[in-house]
Amino acid sequence: MATDVKATQKTDVKAIKQEVKELFGLVPTWVNEMPDSALGGFWSLMRDFQLAETRIPNKYKELIGLAVSGATRCRYCTLFHTEAARLFGATDDEIAEASMMAAHTMGASTFLNAQQVDYEQFRNETLQAIAYARQQQQGQAGTTPRPNVDTTAHA
Repeated sequence: MATDVKATQKTDVKAIKQEVKELFGLVPTWVNEMPDSALGGFWSLMRDFQLAETRIPNKYKELIGLAVSGATRCRYCTLFHTEAARLFGATDDEIAEASMMAAHTMGASTFLNAQQVDYEQFRNETLQAIAYARQQQQGQAGTTPRPNVDTTAHA
C-alpha cells in the first residue's frame, strides 16, 4: 500500500510542476527543492488563493504580501510580492504606501509591546475611538462629501 501512495505522490508532483511551468514559464529551483510531501499543499494555496480571483483583489493581496514580507524581512518574498503587485496593476506609489504602512504598523507594534501597554485598556480605547469615528461618519452621511484635498505644494 505504501508503494501505491508513493507512486500517486510522484504523479501529483509531476502534474503540479507542469502546472507551475504553464503558469510561470519555468519551474523555479526552489519549487524543485521543496519536499514532495509539502508541494501539493503549498501549490494549492498559492494557485487557489494567492493567485486566484477571491474576495480581495489580487493587487491588494500582493500589497499585503509585500507589507508582511517587509516586516518579516524576507527579501525573496519582498521581490516576489513587489513584482506580482506590479503584474496585477499596482503603481510604484501604491507599493511605497504598502511598504510605509508596514513600517508604521511595525513601529507602533514595537512601541506598544516594548511599553507593555495594557491590552484590555488598549482594546477598550480602540473600540471607543472607532465607535466615535463611525458616529462622525454617519453624522456626515447626509452632508456633501468632503473632497479629497491635495496637500502637496503646486508648482
